[in-house]
Amino acid sequence: MHIMNITIELIVGFFLLFLIVKFVGKKIIKQISPFTFIAAIVLGELLGNGLYHNDEGLFYIIYTMALWSILLFIVEFLGQKFLAIRGIFEGKPSALIKNGVVDREQLKKNRMNLNQLQSLLRQSETFSIREVAYCYLEANGSLSILKKSKYQKTTQEDLNLVSKTVYAPVTLIRDGKVLWDEIEDLGFDEAWLTDQLHAKGITSDKDILIAEWLEGDGLFVQLLRDTPSHLDRK
Repeated sequence: MHIMNITIELIVGFFLLFLIVKFVGKKIIKQISPFTFIAAIVLGELLGNGLYHNDEGLFYIIYTMALWSILLFIVEFLGQKFLAIRGIFEGKPSALIKNGVVDREQLKKNRMNLNQLQSLLRQSETFSIREVAYCYLEANGSLSILKKSKYQKTTQEDLNLVSKTVYAPVTLIRDGKVLWDEIEDLGFDEAWLTDQLHAKGITSDKDILIAEWLEGDGLFVQLLRDTPSHLDRK
């Protein structure tokens, strides 16, 4: 009898989940916002509690899942009608980079650090901050990137260019701390770094938010309180 009850409840729950997704919208599958992410988890818990608690029956599953789907629909409907409510439940994108400058305050507000930002950029096929004009952290955690014009994609066939060796950028300073291992791997030393920074009028590495080296393109530096600058390798 218990097996039969579970079978019936599972079948009913399966079709209820299918109908709720069709009813509320496909967004809950992609979990495009913190709210829909939580909503999906709670929806699964409601079904799980009904299946694995003997004192809960079929009515509990139908009632709780139906009530939750109605609440989701109401929130979705109000979000379509009122921008303020949409902003509360869906969130707003955060501009992490503006005009090529990393916004440290936005990083802090989103509880991110430079390592995480660089990792997300690499996952978006952007291997250097110097390439980015604007970068937005969307409500679902993904990045939207607008590259500077000279870094926007063009094919070598379009320009009839000869293939060149590609180098990966290396971070030398991050949050005012020098990454000596990276400098040594490049075959450089402290004197070289000091010369490069002095050539840009920088006397202390503590003032640097990020410094990247790219072979053939030189040193890219953004200060903690200033705008990015660029220095070609001599």
